[in-house]
Amino acid sequence: MCPIMADSAIQRQYTLSNIREDYVEAPEDEAPLDSVEQELLPITRKRQIIVLFSSFMTAFQTIGINQSYGVFQGYYIASNGGPDAVITAKQAQNKALVAFVGTLGAGLTWAGSIFVNPLMARSKDLRQITLTGAALMSLGYGLAGSCSQIWQLILCQGFLYGIGSSMLYFPILSVAPEYFDSRRGAAMGFILSGAGVGGLVMAPVIRVLLDHIGIRWTLRALCFINLAIALPIGLSASPSRSSRQRPSLVNISLAKKPAFTLQALAALLQASGNFVPLNFLPEFSTALGYTAGFGAALLALSNGVNTASRIAMGFTADKAGRQNTLVLSVLGSAVSVFAFWMSSLDGSKALWITFVVAYGILAGGYNALFPTTITEVFGIQAYASVNGFIYFVRGLGAFFGTPVGGIIMGSHGSNSSVITLKDYRKLIWYDGALLLGSSLCVMAVRGFDAYEKKHWRWKA
Repeated sequence: MCPIMADSAIQRQYTLSNIREDYVEAPEDEAPLDSVEQELLPITRKRQIIVLFSSFMTAFQTIGINQSYGVFQGYYIASNGGPDAVITAKQAQNKALVAFVGTLGAGLTWAGSIFVNPLMARSKDLRQITLTGAALMSLGYGLAGSCSQIWQLILCQGFLYGIGSSMLYFPILSVAPEYFDSRRGAAMGFILSGAGVGGLVMAPVIRVLLDHIGIRWTLRALCFINLAIALPIGLSASPSRSSRQRPSLVNISLAKKPAFTLQALAALLQASGNFVPLNFLPEFSTALGYTAGFGAALLALSNGVNTASRIAMGFTADKAGRQNTLVLSVLGSAVSVFAFWMSSLDGSKALWITFVVAYGILAGGYNALFPTTITEVFGIQAYASVNGFIYFVRGLGAFFGTPVGGIIMGSHGSNSSVITLKDYRKLIWYDGALLLGSSLCVMAVRGFDAYEKKHWRWKA
């Protein structure tokens, strides 16, 4: 048999086996295998390239900007109600409220799946959703440039942007795994590395814009930058390969499985802990004695390392097992918080930079790999509903992660000398505990998945 025919046979067998598993869970939906085979549209190299590029740029423009909010947070707090400020001096001192602007946008990017998924199920053309999302993102930035109160900023840079980013993100990213099979881990690693590239590029760009044109025109500039990037992305949205409408709600029997509950809890805890170092990174850097510009550069460095890590994690996962690599990634990120961030409280800049790099490498694994593990654990036909729910849970986690960190830090004045390194100790314990809890959950998912399938595989 020629190699091409062999690969096609393997892909066909893999797809049909996954679909069989799903129909076993829901016998009433069972269909003949020949009709199942016809339900999946064929894959072409051209369409794979379009999916790779559009999905990469989607992650760049949504998650990448979310991971750069720490630059805005540091600026809002330091502005202290100056003439160019978009919030009052009193509001600038409330770190939890300032942090909530960014976490609301980031949380809705994921949590918006709860209403975007049903829209996708009813839509005949996903571009209607993605183009609306691109417009809402730009509208949020544009209106934020005219804000004068924190509630207005929450509504514009938080709510409007977050809803728009979710409408752009899910229609494109949710179908991406369908276009890859044997190299799904590597493909998703590359796609989600766009988030790291976005942070690498946007963090210093935002800092430069803030220094040269101020906060109001920076937000307005982002309005037009987003239109230039997001509109072509929205127009390139690819259809689902499945001609059969997939459920937008999770199957009850599937939801009762321990692996599902633990997967959701892991997502909640990881999302809560993941944004804490990123949002407080510029501020902690200034507390160590670095300039605000260098703090933004360190955030870009973390995102840049994160980019390479997501790609490398994807390739590693295809070789060593996706669930195995996921466990090592989340556990490693928790260890880095305790080992390096905690140790840098003595004023060691070397340990702090080590943490920035180590966390950038290790934290990227979860974001790149958990979509592929959803397919493996719950099946490709359940992917859309489970992925949508898990992202909704991740959004909830992002909502409270950094704001609670701001409450733990307490309210300080705008002068960085008021903030001591010791003030961050409780914050670090809080972040490390969240990531450690997520680590235990993903390990338990690994065990329950093997138990339910009645077969333990070292490579899984």
